[in-house]
Amino acid sequence: MPQKLDENQQVILQRLAERVKSIRISKGWTLEEAGNGGGKDRQSVHRLETGKYNPSIVYLIELCRGFEIDISELLKGIDNEPL
Repeated sequence: MPQKLDENQQVILQRLAERVKSIRISKGWTLEEAGNGGGKDRQSVHRLETGKYNPSIVYLIELCRGFEIDISELLKGIDNEPL
């Protein structure tokens, strides 16, 4: 059974969602194009971008490979603001 996220964790997940979407849009990619590079499907990328999916580190690394970015670029600023 998946663990329920507390409010702070939900905020972090939403920040990650916004960051993924921002990177995808800056590249001019569709959800499908974003997923294809990292071996992910459109639906999982969409769930991630809407904050409905708490990805594993492996998922994020694979997604970053598809985005052709370092994972540090993806995570930059996600935890900078107070929760």
